[in-house]
Amino acid sequence: MNTFTQRFDNKPLTSETYIHPVVVYGKRLFDILFSICALLILFPILPFIALAIKLDSTGPVFYLQPRLGQSQKGNLNVFNVIKFRTMGIDAEKEGKALLATKSDPRITRVGAFLRKTRFDETPQFINILRGEMSLIGPRPERPELTSAIDKKMPFFSERTYQVLPGLTGLAQIKQSYLGSVDDIDQKLAFDHAYSLSISHPLNWLKTDMFILLQTVLTVLKCNG
Repeated sequence: MNTFTQRFDNKPLTSETYIHPVVVYGKRLFDILFSICALLILFPILPFIALAIKLDSTGPVFYLQPRLGQSQKGNLNVFNVIKFRTMGIDAEKEGKALLATKSDPRITRVGAFLRKTRFDETPQFINILRGEMSLIGPRPERPELTSAIDKKMPFFSERTYQVLPGLTGLAQIKQSYLGSVDDIDQKLAFDHAYSLSISHPLNWLKTDMFILLQTVLTVLKCNG
């Protein structure tokens, strides 16, 4: 098994990181309860978001895209992430996967607002209820992008080893949209650092509450 030897805060980052059973079950329970509450609160405004998307550009309201899920023992699980569509329907007409940037010209007017407020991510509460994602964890990436990045930056695909990908996380609150190799390198460090921080229940509670608070502040400030 590969071991990620880069250090973060003087701790080795490894794919063999132990996660306490209390954390595993505690995270799942919190994910379910939080997602149900969030969907109930957001339900009244979701139809207006859907209408705005339809009026702004041609295409479907929702955007489904294959993403890499939790990896275990060398197996990479793939699932369809659900988002509100923020780009034109021909955003990747040449079939090539591209990293999104903050000022991406493919983004629609409504899409720019949804990304800035993070409302484009709200349908992923369904992914969380399905058990494909967690509220907090490494951001799920596309298989083809992960494969390409892995060739230049080994261990990138191990970010989700034993950890479900998340709607928000350390990398998501510290960075916006990726645009360079340096951004990806930092993302890798943040994601592995998160895996280390949830090894024990107390650390998990402190880390997840910090990330959740920072996420709320990011949304309120529209710093998406």
